[in-house]
Amino acid sequence: MPETIRALNDAQRHAVHELLRVSPIADELGHRFARAGHELHLVGGSVRDALLGKLGEDLDFTTDARPEQTLKIIDGWAEAVWTTGQEFGTIGLARRGLRIEVTTFRADAYDRVSRNPIVRFGDSLAEDLRRRDFAVNAMAVSVPEHEFSDPYGGLNDLAQGVLRTPGRPEESFADDPLRMLRAARFVSKLGFAVAPEVRAAMTAMAPDLGRITAERIRDEFMKLMCGQDPLAGLRLLVDTGLAEQFLPELAGLKLEIDEHAQHKDVYEHTLIVVRNAMGFEREGPDFTLRMAALMHDIGKPATKAVGPDGGVSFHHHEIVGARLTKQRMKALKFPKDVISDVAELVALHLRFYGYGRGEWTDSAVRRYVTDAGPLLPRLHSLTRSDVTTRNRRKAAQLAADYDALEERIARIAAEEDLARVRPDLDGNAIMELLGVPPGPIVGRAWRHLKELRLEHGPLEHDEAVAELLRWAAAEGVTPPGSR
Repeated sequence: MPETIRALNDAQRHAVHELLRVSPIADELGHRFARAGHELHLVGGSVRDALLGKLGEDLDFTTDARPEQTLKIIDGWAEAVWTTGQEFGTIGLARRGLRIEVTTFRADAYDRVSRNPIVRFGDSLAEDLRRRDFAVNAMAVSVPEHEFSDPYGGLNDLAQGVLRTPGRPEESFADDPLRMLRAARFVSKLGFAVAPEVRAAMTAMAPDLGRITAERIRDEFMKLMCGQDPLAGLRLLVDTGLAEQFLPELAGLKLEIDEHAQHKDVYEHTLIVVRNAMGFEREGPDFTLRMAALMHDIGKPATKAVGPDGGVSFHHHEIVGARLTKQRMKALKFPKDVISDVAELVALHLRFYGYGRGEWTDSAVRRYVTDAGPLLPRLHSLTRSDVTTRNRRKAAQLAADYDALEERIARIAAEEDLARVRPDLDGNAIMELLGVPPGPIVGRAWRHLKELRLEHGPLEHDEAVAELLRWAAAEGVTPPGSR
């Protein structure tokens, strides 16, 4: 028996096992649709994942019923219903711990100019499957009959680990250019490769991604970055030119290396840092950490300088990189808090270097912890991930230095509340001692006392009061008892 046939049979056995797990619910729903005179099919990613033995708690179905008919069919059966996607033909529901979406057959029309398809309902399963992005997502299983539909060879592609489009890739990508980015996302998520003709079409049509909204690109990119192999997806983006359309800084890391300015390949180094960062994750993919690893050196092209001796430097590339990170992520419509966290990690990722030379005082350690704030665990991970040198002695020394820093942070934290470094006098005490109302003077005094706290550690109450009064005198602020 050919290897491919054995693989397909194994995949089918996985699918049967997974479908049996959810079939009581799926079949119940299928019977309800059948009694109402409608078809119902498990479809798309749900079938693909069932064949891979990875079916989750989210199930996707397609039907010839219109949304309003679906609502009537599930009335009294669904434990919860949501209709946010009703205008696109999708009704969501929950039943016995499963999240289910039922979408009317689609036959979307595309004008190939606007950024979104024109939603049009279809009349057949064949029409619905034809409009899907890849053959591995164009398979269906009817319920309750469990009849398998695979008109485009998705099962064979699944066995071979390859992504092909149901029709010509040029036609598919012209309809929706986001499918090119989705291909890279599936490479990251599933570990698949794209077929040669798909790669060629992606390369030729990369500029068409400009028709897609920043929000849709952002969402696909986040899924790619959180996949099991984001490096493969990122390489595909760069190699096809897709990265140039929305993240040109990534391709820009391929700095020219010549005989006079040898230095490490920043692009390859960056991908290794992303991979290293993944090794520090404990509770699933951490997009913020992975994104910071991806962006940590994007300031290097703009700061590259070659000295008289041929040495290459990138002075302040972390500052430039943080600014570029903010600009790029803002353009992609990321939430402000995510932008802030990633940019701050980029800005801080070089702070550690120099610690091993014995230059850091306790004050410097306090500032390191305070500046990182809640990002400190991620900063630890990013800084360690950034060590990619092949020099084992150097790598071991850097690791030992960072171990020492973490131990020192722990020691100082045990003595002081480093998680909340605040002045030894709060705003109310400052106002009372200085006899001033809320305003700029209180803020300036608070910041002065915080600087003292960072520099010297906790002060006794009397010491803090004396320092406040000393500052007030220098600033020309006269406390009540001195007037």
